[in-house]
Amino acid sequence: MKDETPARAKSADPQQEPHLDTSGDTDEPAFSWLSPAEPTGNKKPATGKPATGPSAAAKPGQTTSGTAAAAKPGQTTTGTAAAGTAAATAAGATPVTPVTPSQPDSRAGRKAAAAAVEPSGADPSARGTSPVFKEPLPTSALQVRPPDEEVERRNAQRESAANAKPVLPRVMQVLLAVFYPLTLLILAVRAVTSPLFLWVEYNRPGFPGDGYGFSTDDRMTYGSYAVDYLSNWSGPRYLGDLMHRSGDKLFKDGEVSHMADVKVVILSTFGAGVLLLVLALVAILYLRKRSNGGVRRALFAGSLATLALILGLGTLAALGWQQFFTEFHRIFFAAGTWTFSLDDTLIRLFPGQFWIDAGIVIGALVLVAAVVTLVLTWPTRRRRGLAPNESTATANQA
Repeated sequence: MKDETPARAKSADPQQEPHLDTSGDTDEPAFSWLSPAEPTGNKKPATGKPATGPSAAAKPGQTTSGTAAAAKPGQTTTGTAAAGTAAATAAGATPVTPVTPSQPDSRAGRKAAAAAVEPSGADPSARGTSPVFKEPLPTSALQVRPPDEEVERRNAQRESAANAKPVLPRVMQVLLAVFYPLTLLILAVRAVTSPLFLWVEYNRPGFPGDGYGFSTDDRMTYGSYAVDYLSNWSGPRYLGDLMHRSGDKLFKDGEVSHMADVKVVILSTFGAGVLLLVLALVAILYLRKRSNGGVRRALFAGSLATLALILGLGTLAALGWQQFFTEFHRIFFAAGTWTFSLDDTLIRLFPGQFWIDAGIVIGALVLVAAVVTLVLTWPTRRRRGLAPNESTATANQA
């Protein structure tokens, strides 16, 4: 199969050679007008030859007046600005488009802009009439000194706040001083209501015997039941079911009822003593951490209060024991429930001399503990953290 397409006739005239002279070309890259315009700050100065020929002509959309240089699309240059741009272009530098200053966003920026606009040689007295609004600084009030009375009042408040001591440590000291004598008194009562004191009392020389037939062994046995009943959790049957050798009840119903009342008072006292002891330990631990010497001062005050209390009660008991004993029972027991005949078991086990000795032992134990505490907490100069006297130091050196 043959291609029958007619062949193109050759021209008899010779074809013109293409123009290859590059002496008039510029260094501007081809198709640069298609690329986006670079920011003004990122442009590099032109290092090529002066723009001549077609590249120096204005691009479409530009309008020039006078002697104008090449401008960017959409810009219009006139007068001196165009001349300056043309001169920059002729010198081989890329023209820089002037940047319009933006409005500052912050108040500090507005103040700086206003200060830059204000002439440097402006009269300070004319600033108040300037159309530019100037807001006073927020710290301008600190430059005004308050009156002397206000300054003195503030200084006094600062000194009082610095010298003021916390309230809670003082409260803890007072509570510890109050708890101390009560705790000692309850501990002494607990020591008396024990089988040991009962044995010592029945076996000591001079203790009166029972005129109705109880031996020392009988007293120790029956008395131990009565003392144990005060500190255990048994009911009235613990004493009510006890029988004498003769077959009669050892304790009458009135005696059992009174011992039940005594048990309530004793257990309540012991419970209060445990609570006071725990609170005293808490106060001691707190004062050891928060108040230097607070424990010593509290115990010293408590020992003084204990001495005053025990000496006062001892004086009342010594002046009239029977009256003191009666008033004591009236405080805790109803009238008529704590009086018995001489042949009742409670009177035979615990005669009047027993209660006198018990009062003496309680007072002696509390007195000894208070005196020891007073000596150990006496506020000497060394314990108060003060320097020793010069006379004492000289005597020690000699």
